[in-house]
Amino acid sequence: MDMFLTMAGIGFCTSTANIWQIVGYVLLVFKVAIPILLIIFGIIDLGKAVIASKEDEIKKATSSLIRRAIAAVVIFLLPTIVTFVMGIVSDFNEEAVQDDFKVCRTCISNPGDSECDNLADTAWKGGTGSGGASDDDNGR
Repeated sequence: MDMFLTMAGIGFCTSTANIWQIVGYVLLVFKVAIPILLIIFGIIDLGKAVIASKEDEIKKATSSLIRRAIAAVVIFLLPTIVTFVMGIVSDFNEEAVQDDFKVCRTCISNPGDSECDNLADTAWKGGTGSGGASDDDNGR
């Protein structure tokens, strides 16, 4: 499994933690914004149908609102489901690969985590340290 490790012994996820952290923040915004927008648009459509006082439009808007609400729940839970599946799949034999995979999973599912912040700072600086930024690095 050495193909997953770089020349310096740092894993792919560790050396690109800054990218995974950005992806995590983007997913967090999508996880919140898209369901809210879907529900708002569904309520607006239903309100238009109620104001029009047409029974068939109300039924159509109600079914559309229900579909949008279901889609909103699925979109909200999708990152959690993916994280769960990644946790099941992450049972690698080599500890180095497993630890590196945990970095990707942490930075995507919880981009504000202190471990991810330290690793992302190190990656932004182009560092090769395996444990994040040290106190000496933070002072520079």
